[in-house]
Amino acid sequence: MIRFNNDYNHTAHEKVLEAVMNTRSGSYGGYGEDEWCRKAADVIKDLIASPDAAVYFLPGATQANFIVCAAALRPIESVICADSGHIFCHEAGSVENTGHKLIALPGKDGKISAEQIAAEAAGYYEEGEMEYLTIPRMVYISFSTEWGTIYSKKEIQEISGVCRKYGMLLFVDGARMGYGLGAEENDMTLKDFAELTDVFYIGGTKCGAMFGEALVVVNQKLQKGFRSYMKQNGAVLAKGWLLGLQFYTLLQDDLYFQITGRADGLAVRIREAFKAKGIPMYVESPTNQQFVLLTDDQMRQLEKDYIFEFIMKTPDRLNCVRFCTGWNTTREEADCLIRSIEALN
Repeated sequence: MIRFNNDYNHTAHEKVLEAVMNTRSGSYGGYGEDEWCRKAADVIKDLIASPDAAVYFLPGATQANFIVCAAALRPIESVICADSGHIFCHEAGSVENTGHKLIALPGKDGKISAEQIAAEAAGYYEEGEMEYLTIPRMVYISFSTEWGTIYSKKEIQEISGVCRKYGMLLFVDGARMGYGLGAEENDMTLKDFAELTDVFYIGGTKCGAMFGEALVVVNQKLQKGFRSYMKQNGAVLAKGWLLGLQFYTLLQDDLYFQITGRADGLAVRIREAFKAKGIPMYVESPTNQQFVLLTDDQMRQLEKDYIFEFIMKTPDRLNCVRFCTGWNTTREEADCLIRSIEALN
């Protein structure tokens, strides 16, 4: 059986594992106060051309999401997101558990627009700041989105403009940042994220690391006391150097971008094989997540040799399923799946 159900089903890239083994006899400071976290942070600051940004390494994306919201918002402030956003659909109410309402807007292929955000914000900021509403204070988007799509630079510029108009914070979930940046149609860079957002993160767990996310807090007002929020919520590892070491290894020589871009390329080949067979896509994705509409018979045929994720049954009784490549997917695995697609009835 070949796995195409997610992008975190292997331990880590071999160079990450080698780096861990090569440092196994070393002795390092704890809780992220170590040379590897400093080196990784310096690499990230160089990549984003923002020396005043603060870089924090957290164990996972859910922790990054709810800790950012907890640290940045007052209890009466809320978060605007897409109705498919990870914080809304997949995190068991973690943000709500910190005391902050989520305002979910209907997304199109996983994205929300500046116009939608402006309309929601105006309902509060331009109509008297009604005390019986929460204050929309943060906008949360994902890059790439839960449907594998990406925002263009123009779209993020427009969203950033709305946020600045109303004094809202822009937070980008980058759990699959590498796959978004690696997409052929992408025109965003890490520097752009540093210029247009208040806080974002570079995902590691799904992009070649054993675990971990590198959170970049650009807005200096959010930096004060941030590590205390991390500690309070169990996100400061005693062996924090393992996070820094992994990101330093992935980012110093562009390995991160090579392996995620490669995964995108394999996913696009798989997408085109489905389309050549006349099998429709639920969403047109340029990244490593491909959402396909299969008949029951087609799904049963592919289930014999591949593990993929069932998403939902559509109104016309087709099965929306996800095929997900990852940094670890081989060309041989992709070719095998393509041959199986070509052989479908």
